[in-house]
Amino acid sequence: MHDYNYYLRLVEGAVNNINYPAQPANLYAPIAYTMRQGGKRVRPVLTLMTCEAMGGDPVKAVNVALGIELFHNFTLLHDDVMDRADLRRGQPTVHRKWNDNVAILSGDTMLNMAARAISQVDDDIVRPMVDLFNDTAIKVYEGQQYDMDFEKRNDVTVDEYMKMIRLKTSVLLGCACKAGALVAHTDAENADSIYNMAVNLGLAFQLQDDYLDVWGDPVTFGKEIGGDIVNNKKTFLLINAIDHSAGNDAIELNRWLNDTSSPKQEKIAAVTALYEKLGLKDLARNAIVNYSHNALDLLHETKMSYDAYKVFEGIINRLVDRES
Repeated sequence: MHDYNYYLRLVEGAVNNINYPAQPANLYAPIAYTMRQGGKRVRPVLTLMTCEAMGGDPVKAVNVALGIELFHNFTLLHDDVMDRADLRRGQPTVHRKWNDNVAILSGDTMLNMAARAISQVDDDIVRPMVDLFNDTAIKVYEGQQYDMDFEKRNDVTVDEYMKMIRLKTSVLLGCACKAGALVAHTDAENADSIYNMAVNLGLAFQLQDDYLDVWGDPVTFGKEIGGDIVNNKKTFLLINAIDHSAGNDAIELNRWLNDTSSPKQEKIAAVTALYEKLGLKDLARNAIVNYSHNALDLLHETKMSYDAYKVFEGIINRLVDRES
C-alpha cells in the first residue's frame, strides 16, 4: 500500500487534467473554480485506497475516483444555493460569485461529467458500477430532502437525524470504497464489508462537521463558524439540546430559535454556551468516537493485508480528529 499523499497526488492530477471546453464560459468556469478549490478529497482517495487494498491497480480506478469527486462537488454547488451559503472552503460560493442559475446549471453539468467518468471501467463491471452510482445519488437526494423537511419541524428525533446524515453523507463514502472494490474485482462480501465500514466512518465524519461548526476554527474549517446555529439547522447538537433542555434552559433555547433581530454573533455565543451547559460538547465527541470505533471494527472484518489495515486506520483517525 502507498501512503495517503500518493493517492492524493493521483486525484489532484486527474482534477487538474480535466479538459473544460472554452465555451460557454459561464457554464465551465464555475466548475473549474469549484474543482480547483481543493478540499480534503476524502472520497476519491478512499476509492483508490480500497482498490489497492483489494489487490487492484489504483491507477485503473482514477476515472472512477474523479467521477465521485465531481459528484460530491456537484452536490455542494446545489446545497450552497439551497442553504444560501456565502463561503465554501474559504472562498465565495458559486452562486455568490456568479448567480443561482449558473450554480444550478454548472452543477447539473458536473453530475453528467461524473456519470461519464464513473462508467470508464472494464466492461464486466460497468453495470454494477453505474447501478452503485445511481443508487447512491438517489439516496443522497433523499437525505437532502429530509434535511430540508427538518427545517420545518421541531420534533425531529436523533434517530431520524442519523438516518438523514447516513443518506446525505455516509452512503457516498460507502460508494467511494465499494467502487474501488469493484475495480479491483473483489468478492461481493468483501465489497459490502468495506462499504459498511465507510458508512460508519461517514456518520462520524458528519457529526464531526456538526461539532466543528460550533467549536471549530473558521480559518482551518474553511467556512463561518456558527452557521448552523444562525439558521436553526437541525443538527445532532440542536436536536439533543431540544431533548435535554427543561425549565429556563428550554425557554432560553426557544427564545433564540425564534429570534430574528439579534446580531448573529450574539445568538451564536448564547446557543453555544447553552450547548456546553447541557453537556452536548462531550455528548457529540463521544458519538464521534463511537462511530469511528464501529468503522474500525468493520474494517477488521474486511479481507486485506496488514499494511492496508494500517493505512485505513490512519485515515479513520485522521478524519475523526480533523479540524477542517
